[in-house]
Amino acid sequence: MPLIPPALDDRSYDDLVQEMLANIPAHTPEWTNPQPGDPGRTLIELFAWLADTILYRANLIPERQRIAFLKLIGQTLQPASAAQGIIALSPAPTAKSPRGIVAGGTVSGPLSFETLGEVDVLPLTAQVYVKAPLPSDTTNETRTLLEGLKKLYSLPTLPSGYRTTPVFANNVANADGIDLLQDTIDHCLWIALFAGKGVAPADIANAIGDGRQILNVGFVPSLTVPQSLLSVGTGLPAPAATWQMSGPAAPNGQPVYTTLKLLADEDSSNGLTQPGIVRLMVPQASSIGASANSVTADQKAGVGPKPPRIDDPDLAARLVTWVRLNAQSALSVSWAGINAVAVDQRTTFNSIVVGVSDGTPGQQFSLTQTQIDPSTFQLDVDMPGLGYVLWQQIDDLAVLQGPVWAYVLDPEAGTVTFGNQLQGAIVPAGRRVRVRQMRAGGGSAGNLPAGSFTGISAYDPTGLPVGNLTVVQPIATAGGGDAETLDQAQQRIPAQLRHQGRAVTAGDYASLAESVPGANVARVEVLPLFKPQTLATNVPGVVSVMVIPSQDGMQAPCPRADRLLLETVFHSLDPLRPATAEMYVIGSDYVGLGITVGIEVAAGYGLLQVGQAVENAIRAYLWPIPPGGLDNGGWTLGRGVHGGGVGGDDQKLVVIHVGREPQVEEVVVRTLEEVTGDRYQMARI
Repeated sequence: MPLIPPALDDRSYDDLVQEMLANIPAHTPEWTNPQPGDPGRTLIELFAWLADTILYRANLIPERQRIAFLKLIGQTLQPASAAQGIIALSPAPTAKSPRGIVAGGTVSGPLSFETLGEVDVLPLTAQVYVKAPLPSDTTNETRTLLEGLKKLYSLPTLPSGYRTTPVFANNVANADGIDLLQDTIDHCLWIALFAGKGVAPADIANAIGDGRQILNVGFVPSLTVPQSLLSVGTGLPAPAATWQMSGPAAPNGQPVYTTLKLLADEDSSNGLTQPGIVRLMVPQASSIGASANSVTADQKAGVGPKPPRIDDPDLAARLVTWVRLNAQSALSVSWAGINAVAVDQRTTFNSIVVGVSDGTPGQQFSLTQTQIDPSTFQLDVDMPGLGYVLWQQIDDLAVLQGPVWAYVLDPEAGTVTFGNQLQGAIVPAGRRVRVRQMRAGGGSAGNLPAGSFTGISAYDPTGLPVGNLTVVQPIATAGGGDAETLDQAQQRIPAQLRHQGRAVTAGDYASLAESVPGANVARVEVLPLFKPQTLATNVPGVVSVMVIPSQDGMQAPCPRADRLLLETVFHSLDPLRPATAEMYVIGSDYVGLGITVGIEVAAGYGLLQVGQAVENAIRAYLWPIPPGGLDNGGWTLGRGVHGGGVGGDDQKLVVIHVGREPQVEEVVVRTLEEVTGDRYQMARI
């Protein structure tokens, strides 16, 4: 296969001719017949030929000149994206008081991660429960008991029992999720908070109920997306749900719940629609408690709105309180836990002097790190008489007028560039340039499976270390992507120059979705006017973007986007779409095929090996992502697969050539019920 260099400008001679011809009606409407042979058409073709030769040469320039060209048009290589995830912290079993932890704690594992926010590590452990309806066979077994209860309490209908069911055992997420409307009898998720062994629950309630503590609840919605497109899509309204904490029972035995206040702008779950941290204010100690758990103390323990019963007496004796997530609309949960905090694969660096200015215009300094997060980067300059002053980061010095204190950051290369006094200020000679703060790191290696982290080095607000913390990683980290290569940048730039960071045409949506950092998207299909909720195909103003992730190999199941991927792509595209466009990012749905193949194997060749080769060729031919399909781009969306019954008029003959392998030479497939509508199809394997 020849090596074809990527094109800085992918327009051909024919493209240039057609582009100029298309402009004739707008600029010279009196020219009505620009056919071959016309003198004006000849000039157009001459210009296209000259431009084509220039583009050909531009596409062959060496790497150094390619980089210079990218900088000339204001383009830099995209830095690595950092994988992100969630961890939950558990204090020592004998802990009796909360410990605050500031952001920037170092999480140890195969790679170093850092915490992204503050967390009050409350002296509690948690177990999540649901009131799961009894299976039908269990209900039949207990029907006699339920009928007796109905008669005893004069109930109008047969009571429905439930089973106190722990979920997310060992703090491991359930990818399919718990549907609070379908999988529970009360539409609630119950988080039991326990004191350590030998610690009085009342002491813990007093310790966390001083009015200053914050409960960090990690929340992960269902990661698995339903197969039907009817309910797939992002950007939908957040589910209606309420967080509550139980208190001591009322004098009449009824449970009492306090609605927990959500801290403003501190819900990174975006209204329970994506993995994140929900920060809730803990109420006063007088509002913290739990109803009686034993039927000896309360005959109706666990009934109705009361928390589920815990039959283990030792565990029930350590119960401090319950946190209840009460869903009023559809909500599926993959994991929930307390003392949670977000992490990412970056490292923070502070107060690093990167050089001393020589006073020349356009001076550039190399930083100590590459792959920098621009949103957290801060740069100081030691100004005469002022000390270190924070300068402004901008995208392009050319837009400035005069000696503005500003610089341009190249996050991938790790450089900062200053102005020339006409467009941005020159750093005074002999003055130091210092990085006040920067976070650097990232890469696909940071996409780690659940349970990869082993510990944490964290500090409280006074700078003292906080020890004896156990780290739990319930879900895999995701979103890590390697830095862009020069060839990848060249492939991206033609589309970048066309869409200018705006999603207007179908090609714009596809190009932008494919380039989302760390998303690992293998294929994008844009469906204008298609609304997934109703499957309507002619809805004005609607555009649906179907994304399919990469997958190693071509074995079942077919690749399918999970919720994390859909949310990532949606939040990247949403700011770029027109205000009047209604956009959805959806996953793919697949149609099952039954394929029967009869083969004749030449003498001397292995049936199993030939049969496997035939199966692999058919699977590759129908595979939905590259390199499958007719043109190595995946099976064409909307292309039918036609059947050829045995002995039917449209019976197909497919020849599969397997090359000159030691045991396999050539097989003829006589009967194939599901192939393309072409009369003959050659597949090479």
